[in-house]
Parts: sequence; C-alpha cells; structure tokens
Amino acid sequence: MAVAIFYIAPDKYKEAKKVVESDPYETDSFARVGYKLKEAKTLGLDKEGYYLYIDAGEEFIAQATKKLEGVAERKSGEEAESVKKAVEEEEASASAGIGNLFG
Repeated sequence: MAVAIFYIAPDKYKEAKKVVESDPYETDSFARVGYKLKEAKTLGLDKEGYYLYIDAGEEFIAQATKKLEGVAERKSGEEAESVKKAVEEEEASASAGIGNLFG
C-alpha cells in the first residue's frame, strides 16, 4: 500500500468531488478503496483549498492520478508529508476517542 496526496484548488473542489464520488460500486472506485477529503485549514495549513488523501495500491493511485488530471495536483515532498501526518494523527486521535468512549 502507498499513500498519495493531491491538492485541490477551491475552484476545482466540486469537479474533484464529482470524480471521487462517481461509480461508487465499481471495483476500482474511490469509494471502495477509501479516501479522505480535507479542507487545508482543518489540517492546520495556512492555505486555501483541499487535500485528498488516498491509501491504496500503486495501480489504483496511478488510475486516480489520471482521473484527477486537470482537477487535482499530486503532491510530494514536505507538503505531502505534512498533510499525511496531519490526516493520520487526526485519525489516530479519533480512534483513541472512540476507544475511550466504549473502552
């Protein structure tokens, strides 16, 4: 499994959302693989726009990159790492909270 981070400009949000929500029952759909779509500000970043976090196989990520062409920009380096870390920390703290609730 690999993680891919995509940046979506505010004016491309609706278009990107349409892409990730299309054909939810297909075997290679975003819905089946799972994704997280987060507003940049909620991740503590001083930037307008959204980030798409995908944790999937390399083959799906390659397909996703093609589907998102012109709508989202795949990120790497420091920006991608900070988004990845923020999403994973948010997920871990949510899991811990549920554990405490039902623990």
